[in-house]
Order: sequence, then structure tokens, then C-alpha cells
Amino acid sequence: MAEHIAEPTLVSGTGGPAALLRAALPGLPLIGALPGIRKDRDATTGFALTRPPVTIERKHAERYAELCGFPVKDTVPLTYPHMLAQPLHLAILTDPRFPSAPMGMVHLENSISQHRRIAVGETLEVTVAVGSPLPHPVGTAWRLTSTLTADGQTVWESVSTYLRRGRRDPDAAWPSDLAEVPPSGPVFQLKADLGRRYAAVSGDYNPIHLTALSAKALGFPRQIAHGMWTKARCVAALENRLPDAVRVDVAFKKPVFLPGAVAFGSRRDERGYGFSLHKRGSDTLHLLGRTTAL
Repeated sequence: MAEHIAEPTLVSGTGGPAALLRAALPGLPLIGALPGIRKDRDATTGFALTRPPVTIERKHAERYAELCGFPVKDTVPLTYPHMLAQPLHLAILTDPRFPSAPMGMVHLENSISQHRRIAVGETLEVTVAVGSPLPHPVGTAWRLTSTLTADGQTVWESVSTYLRRGRRDPDAAWPSDLAEVPPSGPVFQLKADLGRRYAAVSGDYNPIHLTALSAKALGFPRQIAHGMWTKARCVAALENRLPDAVRVDVAFKKPVFLPGAVAFGSRRDERGYGFSLHKRGSDTLHLLGRTTAL
């Protein structure tokens, strides 16, 4: 039975650096205990947020397409609507009702179901809901479900899974049916400023993506690419082979350090395409995915 979640709360839908400041506050001594910032560590039920209807602007959609390797069209790339839901993801993770501090959480998986192509200029309603915490072998996970509708019809959905590492639970099951795919296609050269350029488009200014200095402060040797950019770049490599109605599942494995080079691989099967992203010249797997026609 699906989890019952109350009617979504309307929020502004803005993100950017201010949202990342809110994300950092719960982890600060004293400040993290203040009303409106303090996390409800015992929360076990989900909630939902929505934003005012948003119209897709051509200039923004084209900036995103060019950054991620998609051709510029009158319809948006399959992964683009995540940009419209991203501010609500940050708003949920920073909400006092969400039990975990967002800084340090890992984007573990993402699944997108596109029911039809979405045109530039369309106006969409966006809602994101978070469910109850889920046991994971190395901590606790939460799934954020994004739903985009046009004239009351669902046109695009996604499920993003975020992990907070913690106490290991060997009894927690976390199955995956994504098959291994070796690198076989093009190599993508990634510049050091990729994270900053993607942040400017997406509004996701997590410090781990911006500079070597800010990434080191959070335990990384240098900045890493956004997981959703890596998914978008893989989908762009398959874009002209995918149907209009399609589901794309990915699991994010090892981070992609910037600058760097990654090798894409794909393989067709009876369901669609399996695909992967590896570090060039290495067995290091960054991303594993699959497409399925709907």
C-alpha cells in the first residue's frame, strides 16, 4: 500500500546559494538547535512541497542542453525537468520535518519516467514528496518523488534516492537489476569548472562540486561532477535512439573528479539500452543505467 502523504505545502521554488546555506545550518553548533532550523530526528512520516506553476524558458533550456550535450530543440531534454524539481528537493532536505541534515548525504539512485516530450514554453505544476526512511545496508535512505503535470495530466516523474551513511545493517536488502556494461563509446573530457557551470544552471551549489578548496573542506580530494550531469550526459549520448515515452534508471557509483575524462558505454537489449560511465582507462565505475520503453 502506498504511503499516505498530506496535501503539499506551497513554497517559493527558489534555490541557489541561499538554499545551500540553509542546508549547512542544522550541522552548526547552537544554531542547529534553534527553532525552524532544528531537525526532527524522530520523524518517520513523509510530506510534500509544491511551487507555483513554472513556464519553461527557452534560454534556460538551451543553456542546459548545450552544457549536457543535447541538441537544441523545441522540446526539452529528458533530464531537464529535474531542474524544475531541484529547488523543491533542497527545500525538503532543509525542512525541519526532514530528520537528517542534508550536508553529507549521497545521491544514490535516480529514475525518470517521461510520458511524453515536454515543449519549451509549456507551463507545468511541480510537486515533490518524500517518504519514510528506508533501511540501507550502510545507513538510511529516503526517496524523493517528483511529479510534473500539465493540465492535470502527469507528463514526467522521477524518484531520487538519497543516502545518509550510518550504522551498517547487514539484514537490509537493497537489490538492483542493472547489468554491467563495459565502456565502448566516446570519451568525455571534463573541465575543472564543470561543477560551477552546472550549478549556475541547476541552482545546486553544493560545495563539493565547486572548487578543490570547498570540496576538500567536506572530505573530497577535489571537486566532483554533479551526479545528474553525468546522467544527463549519458542520456544525451543515446538521445536520438530513445522513444518519446521512456524510463531511465541509474545508480551513481564512484564520484567523477574534476578535471577528468570518462568513457561512455552502451549495449542494446530486449528492454532498451544498458549504459555506463567509467573513468577513462580504468575499471572505476561512475554510473550504471538502463532505458526501458514505456
